[in-house]
Amino acid sequence: MSALRVLFIGGTGVISTACVAEAVRQGHEVHLLHRGREQRRAVPDGVIVHRGDIRDEVSARRALEGEEFDVVAQFLAFVPEHIETDLRLFTGRTHQYVFISSASAYQTPPTRLPVTESTPLRNPFWEYSRNKIACEDRLVAAYREAGFPVTIIRPSHTYDPTLIPIDGGWTAIARMRAGEPVIVHGDGTSLWTLTHHTDFARGFVGLLGRADAVGEAFHITGDDAPTWNEIYTEIARAAGVAEPDLVHVPSAAIAAVDPEWGAALLGDKAHSMLFDTSKLRSRVPEFRTTVRIPEGAREIVDWYDAHPDAQTIDEDYVRLADELAARHRARP
Repeated sequence: MSALRVLFIGGTGVISTACVAEAVRQGHEVHLLHRGREQRRAVPDGVIVHRGDIRDEVSARRALEGEEFDVVAQFLAFVPEHIETDLRLFTGRTHQYVFISSASAYQTPPTRLPVTESTPLRNPFWEYSRNKIACEDRLVAAYREAGFPVTIIRPSHTYDPTLIPIDGGWTAIARMRAGEPVIVHGDGTSLWTLTHHTDFARGFVGLLGRADAVGEAFHITGDDAPTWNEIYTEIARAAGVAEPDLVHVPSAAIAAVDPEWGAALLGDKAHSMLFDTSKLRSRVPEFRTTVRIPEGAREIVDWYDAHPDAQTIDEDYVRLADELAARHRARP
């Protein structure tokens, strides 16, 4: 495939940073639209940056005046109003518009595993997911009615060295190192698919510029699906803790004391999630999992140990973890 002219809206987040780097590595001409604020993740050399705010249509239009792209990759649209802005900005200016949705939009809880792209979209527990579904609905309508060239991508739980894939984040690691309890929802035995951001990026970039991806939806997930007990234990081991103090708490009990935390559990993490990626592999046969949780956990701990300024303690999590552990710890 010849080099593509690709615009990333965002491009400095957990997922998009790896996608930008992979697109550069594959020789594409990469553009970013963002506000120009200081970012934790550096922009690779050779990337063309357009200073503008996608939440301000006038600003975005001015920043992209006269530009056209083979691909526009939208990582920062979360509600249908954001999609309406993009339809005005990019209709007639790109051959492929790639919308980052979410695998949490799939039927929750799932009635059948593994999940495929034809699994119904329904999540009554989490507003974030319902908004992503509404965005998809608007884009599908634009494709059917006017041929707007959308490709929908549904990531599941994708992480990088800066994103700790357990509730509590760094606070949970610090507590494990101190011998203090951390909370694991349910009994910890449900299976959870984790995807390293570099693995996601290879699948993502492989779909760019493909006419047979337009009008289609794909999830991009790895095949690393440990239990939550294994996820917490591998992160603890990477942090030098052989036997972390894991306290299992029903997701509904967590939701009763923290509705926001509970919504993310009941609407996503509380249920085993396995994905069939055969549709993606039919277009990107080289896609595979190369980074599994033991290696990913070591990357995370190494990064945080090297960045003490990022080792912030969430006092709300401390309070809730102590409260829930005292209430739900198994009695001898």
